[in-house]
Amino acid sequence: MKNKEFIFLMILAAFLSATESYALDIEFSGSRHTVIKDKPEASTGLNDVFTIYDIKEVSFISIGNIIAPSDFRVLIYSNLGGGYAIEQPVSITGTTAFIHNPKGDMGYIVEDGDNRYCFWVVDYAGKHFDISSIEAYPEQDCDMTKITVIGSGDQIRYYSVSGRQCTLSRNIELSYNTLEWDNENNSYSLVEKTAGFEYLQTPLTLRPPFYCNTTVTVSGDRFLKTWGLGKTLESSIIEANGIDVNTEAVQTNLAPDDASNMIKSDGTMLGGSAPADFTFYAYVTDAVLHNEWQIADDPEFEYVRYRFNERDLTYTFDQEGKFYVRFIGSNADGSCEATGETYEIGIGASDLRIPNVFSPDGDGVNDTWKVGYRSLVEFKCWIFDRNGHQLFYFDRPELGWDGKHHGKTVSPGVYYYVIEAKGADGKKYKKGGDINILRYRKIGNSSGASGE
Repeated sequence: MKNKEFIFLMILAAFLSATESYALDIEFSGSRHTVIKDKPEASTGLNDVFTIYDIKEVSFISIGNIIAPSDFRVLIYSNLGGGYAIEQPVSITGTTAFIHNPKGDMGYIVEDGDNRYCFWVVDYAGKHFDISSIEAYPEQDCDMTKITVIGSGDQIRYYSVSGRQCTLSRNIELSYNTLEWDNENNSYSLVEKTAGFEYLQTPLTLRPPFYCNTTVTVSGDRFLKTWGLGKTLESSIIEANGIDVNTEAVQTNLAPDDASNMIKSDGTMLGGSAPADFTFYAYVTDAVLHNEWQIADDPEFEYVRYRFNERDLTYTFDQEGKFYVRFIGSNADGSCEATGETYEIGIGASDLRIPNVFSPDGDGVNDTWKVGYRSLVEFKCWIFDRNGHQLFYFDRPELGWDGKHHGKTVSPGVYYYVIEAKGADGKKYKKGGDINILRYRKIGNSSGASGE
């Protein structure tokens, strides 16, 4: 065939999306196993890719439903592409053409009058998939797990009409267990994962990495499975190499209904009024062996104030200022680490405001004498009558006096308080003054906390 004809053929092959009304019936005579057909990308110029268990079993390829027997020919090409195709002898009976002693791992270009049809034949013989062992790759990275599979399963190649190399996927499956974060249950859950690979390569790479110890099962390939000859092998335990952490911060002494606490979190940070008690929880994957909570004065953690080697941390913030807290988990040798969320804790300056009147009449309004406060870390309050007798004492600013002494509501009149307190900012308070109990309608006595 002349060079111009080669070029013309290659150009035609690029436009081989034949009309739907044109369809050839391709059969492989003598094959003892199912012929597997794949649809390649249109850019390959191929209509189909056929995989044959062993081309030696095939005595001929029959091409049925040809339209122009008198203007029909078949050309075959190798990895060089259709530009180097050579004509293949065929015999024609009626509307069926026959290619005797066909070759595998070759492309076929069928010219049927003005119609074109191209296909590639993969000879699976010599490309069999097999597995002999599965183990962890000697060198691991923090963000992936690498697996070595010893066996056979190289890339299955075919070539487009233009000579471009393409890969026919074996669909090798690798199954394993790992951990996934469950937001709803606030914990890691064991899940089974399956990854697919086009062919065996060293190593096989999995992202994200293994977060728990697991066996690995490799099965395939899709061709052997179709023929009922699939291979499966399970490994021994492979240790987790991935590091992952999730964290939670809980303010344990937060009282949202306490109106006397004059500072609350605005939603952008935690904390508010000192003392602010927190429990920080860390949830980690299996390979985390070293735990560290850090408290710093800056969000970049260049100046870490405290370090705690604990999984869960309980801490009280009793100083004014802004603090940053985070958790870092690392593996045995410290080569991999993961950092949890950064929590911003804000503690306001101290303040103390003292009311001088209340009415303990049980109507639900102003029934308890309570101070307004912010960031008090020490607090003591004594209540006296006009004769200097102590009626009540409490040492937590969120508490208060319900106007009772020994379980009975005292009479309306003037009483006195003495308060000693200290703020998170170091400010000291010594206060004293009168409390006026207004006349009230007596509803009835009820027991309540009081004491001397």
